[in-house]
Amino acid sequence: MQQDALDRIVEEWHQVHPDLDPSPLAVLGRLQRLAGLVRRRVDAILKPYGLAWEQLDVLGTLRRAGPPFQRTPTALYRACMLSSGAMTNRLDRLEVAGLVSRVPDPEDRRGILVGLTARGLEVVDEVIAAVWATQAQLVASLTETEREHLSTLLRSLLLALEDVGATNEEPPRPDLMH
Repeated sequence: MQQDALDRIVEEWHQVHPDLDPSPLAVLGRLQRLAGLVRRRVDAILKPYGLAWEQLDVLGTLRRAGPPFQRTPTALYRACMLSSGAMTNRLDRLEVAGLVSRVPDPEDRRGILVGLTARGLEVVDEVIAAVWATQAQLVASLTETEREHLSTLLRSLLLALEDVGATNEEPPRPDLMH
């Protein structure tokens, strides 16, 4: 089997610290490297649109809402797992770009709704199509069965880690690559 950089890093740690088990690094280090590679590819797609990954998250969350592509700011920041201040900052930039608008909530006089503009809908549909095509290329070396199996394994790990975080018992976060 062909080796990657993580195999070498794990082996080096095993050699200098045989009393410790570096095998979690094989999994988590690869996840970290994969996330970085995916992020760079997606950033390259977003750059011509003047968008950042975080802004695409907001646009995608509005798009997933279905017509009329609106959500309350609270629903948005919860769906994007952000603070209200961080969401306001993103919304301000997207509004200046003409991709979202804030309108009074017809069901709550004090509330507002954030929605995609016609241009925002056009941009998010175009960008999502390009991002998904790129993501399909990135996993093309895996069979459908392998992708499903990997997705199941990653879901199990994510659910376990999110459960740990929910109980405020998060483990220390050492730099995985050193």
